[in-house]
Amino acid sequence: MYTIIQFSIKTPGYNGKVGLEDMERKAYKELSREELQQLHTQLTKEYEEAKTKGLQLDMSRGKPSVTQLDMGMDIFDVLNAWSDMRSMEKIDVRNYGVLDGLTEAKHMMADIMGVSADNVIVCGNASLTIMYDTVSRSMTHGVMGGTPWCKLDRVKFLCPVPGYDRHFAITEHFGIEMINVPMTPQGPDMDMVEKLVSEDESIKGIWCVPKYSNPQGYSYSDETIRRFAALKPAAKDFRIFWDNAYAVHHLYEDRQDEILEILSECEKAGNPDIVYEFSSTSKISFSGAGVAAIAASKGNLEYIKKSMTIQTIGYDKINQLRHVRYFKDFEGIKEHMKKHAAIMRPKFEAVQQVLENELAGLQIGSWTKPNGGYFISFDAMEGCAKAIVAKCKEAGVTLTGAGATFPYGKDPLDSNIRIAPSFPTPEEMAMATDLFVLCVKLVSVEKLLAS
Repeated sequence: MYTIIQFSIKTPGYNGKVGLEDMERKAYKELSREELQQLHTQLTKEYEEAKTKGLQLDMSRGKPSVTQLDMGMDIFDVLNAWSDMRSMEKIDVRNYGVLDGLTEAKHMMADIMGVSADNVIVCGNASLTIMYDTVSRSMTHGVMGGTPWCKLDRVKFLCPVPGYDRHFAITEHFGIEMINVPMTPQGPDMDMVEKLVSEDESIKGIWCVPKYSNPQGYSYSDETIRRFAALKPAAKDFRIFWDNAYAVHHLYEDRQDEILEILSECEKAGNPDIVYEFSSTSKISFSGAGVAAIAASKGNLEYIKKSMTIQTIGYDKINQLRHVRYFKDFEGIKEHMKKHAAIMRPKFEAVQQVLENELAGLQIGSWTKPNGGYFISFDAMEGCAKAIVAKCKEAGVTLTGAGATFPYGKDPLDSNIRIAPSFPTPEEMAMATDLFVLCVKLVSVEKLLAS
């Protein structure tokens, strides 16, 4: 069991220097040039000392830690050479067949997404693959009988920003034009979304991470989801790509974000076909060795199956059966996720405490405080993100590249940085966050001196 580690960074060399400690408590923009230069000298000295520590820490991606992976190793004990390899419907999972997944696996994934099992196809090991295939199919064969996107002059996607870099990589790979849509704590700017999709039939989709969004950890409000369900797009083949990656990834038992179920809301709004929902167990069981699924209307699913019959004879049913027998039911999944939360929570709280203790009131950065998910989003002063990430890397801490949370890797303000606390140990997080706040301070001072 991890305990919450509390940090208090005291910049070395400040003791005895009249006014420097007070200077640390003031907003940097209020400091005189002389004070900024004095502060810069001291921060530079500390940074040079930090570089001599030989750190090699990676906070670039939201990977589960070794402890989290070890926690689920007994899943491999569920099936062995003497196990009954038949599903609840007596299907031999070692053989061909069952294109859309075992019935019990459909129910497991439906419970995670909060949808009906009738609306689910269980696929392979990663939801990203399903998303890629869904865009690819739309490009080559269209959407439910529509014109293949590759035959159109222009195809566009709306991209809430900051957002998930791998989403943007998919649409960029297919040459789809991406349009930034600002995120708010309630979700994407829906006034902008509604206006754009209603006026431009070349807009064919929007990427969404509706719960504990990547990277901000925001969850869409009821109003936002109802407005999504009621969209009136100019394009008949417009689709919402609803990546519900963190559906059960809470950090706290007493404050958990809950969102409306999008498929039923679309049905109520008379738009049953407008959404594809994706989910997986990649951060529940194993990354790249879990179970992934797509949920959609029956019309969408039937169209998808036409391509699937050509693409595959069936996905890994042994893995599906293994997961179902291991978790047993949704209560089993929720209990397992409490173990994940016990490992993740101290790391998130440690980062939050350092940021609060060291940067609050300085007006050189702001950050989110999510109730779940895998990331904390940090916004530095405009024009500082790339320099902060570069300085961290030079001193041995690798962060997600500045700009990665925007299409084409271009953050217009050069301010957003994604912090991924999951992989390092709590002790490593202490060192990494110490260095991060030092780099934020140093780069901010340099920015103010340059201006």
